[in-house]
Amino acid sequence: MTTSEDKHYRARITKRVDLAPELWMIRIDPGAEFKFTPGQYATLGVQGEDKRSERPYSIASSPYEREIEFFFELVPHGELTPKIYSLKTGDELLMRKACKGRFVLDTVSGRKNHLLICTVTGVAPYVSFVRTLYKDWKEGKFKGDHKLFLLNGASRSWEFGYSNELQQYAAEVPWLKYVPTVSRPWDDAGWTGEKGRVDELIRKYADAWGITGDNGVGYLCGHPEMIEHGKGILKRIGFVKEFLREEIYWIPSKETAAEARA
Repeated sequence: MTTSEDKHYRARITKRVDLAPELWMIRIDPGAEFKFTPGQYATLGVQGEDKRSERPYSIASSPYEREIEFFFELVPHGELTPKIYSLKTGDELLMRKACKGRFVLDTVSGRKNHLLICTVTGVAPYVSFVRTLYKDWKEGKFKGDHKLFLLNGASRSWEFGYSNELQQYAAEVPWLKYVPTVSRPWDDAGWTGEKGRVDELIRKYADAWGITGDNGVGYLCGHPEMIEHGKGILKRIGFVKEFLREEIYWIPSKETAAEARA
């Protein structure tokens, strides 16, 4: 019989940063080796009195980092995020010993243009892509032949958990373009960047960057409605299923979907 101890690490939170009222980052030490490919996810859990709650979360850190990093958005009535939200540095949580997921960078099809589209916490796997490639680039292992074009959507600018880091990389390396956009600029008077929902900007930037259904791979991560809209836009400019990747973060209820459309 397999026990929880056989499947899980008792991981310790080594750092927590609250980025906005309902957005935060944690780094954890699993206490043992944890192998993964950038873009994959880990399954985290909290043991309650009656049952264990578990959910998959995309990894933001690079496999080169010893600690594992996650970017969370609080779901007020969710089963797990309120429990993780209550944890602080030094606390423990469960992490399954095996990573999963196929939302990884396509390096086998021969296509070199990667259009990365996300909302809020959906940026996490792309941060893992960029951190890993940056280290490889600095060490001469990556020649910059794959180009990453990242469109990062959020309602307001303080919801961009990694904007400063990504802008610094984009300013330094020739293989990364980064554009953040806010969909509620009326709530964010100081914002001077791009405005609009991220899926509304796909066509504009795909055209500007020369990314087509013949030379690119499209990646969509985060809000399910954005993913559906984004897939439709990419299909209309020639992307076929073979060159589309998606990572949906939750299945929306009817109420959530109605609110998202408002």
